[in-house]
Amino acid sequence: MDIAVDPKLLEILVCPLTKTTLLYDRQNNRLISEAAGLAYPILKGVPIMLIDEAEIIDETKASELRDLFTTKGDT
Repeated sequence: MDIAVDPKLLEILVCPLTKTTLLYDRQNNRLISEAAGLAYPILKGVPIMLIDEAEIIDETKASELRDLFTTKGDT
């Protein structure tokens, strides 16, 4: 049984990678970052906002961001 996420918390959370708003996917119990192409899991009512724990849902967007941040880190 999934525990509900506090709606006030959902209002303030953003994607840690892109700093954009998230969509609540209640059916799959996760937060979606359309900008990053990632889905952050929610466990026992707690959003896990770690990039390494996110599921890639749009490989193209995730790959573009990975390339962008890798390039920035190399300079």
